[in-house]
Amino acid sequence: MSASTAASNTTLTDKQQRILNYLREKGATKTYFKSRLIGEALDMSAKEVGTNMTAICEGSFDVDVEKWGYSSGTTWKVTL
Repeated sequence: MSASTAASNTTLTDKQQRILNYLREKGATKTYFKSRLIGEALDMSAKEVGTNMTAICEGSFDVDVEKWGYSSGTTWKVTL
């Protein structure tokens, strides 16, 4: 982990850090994630995931996240 990534991680809330860690772990084998499924895995609601994903999208991390689709829930495209 680079120094800038480590510094950026300190500004994340616990929920945001949990989401980021989940995306890092699962992003190696998967590209698209639904908020609902992330929430189920982390014991959060889809709304909580979507609200907290904004900080991850706007931050400088080793994971690139962009809002991708809305059919039957928000889908996020994740690139490591």
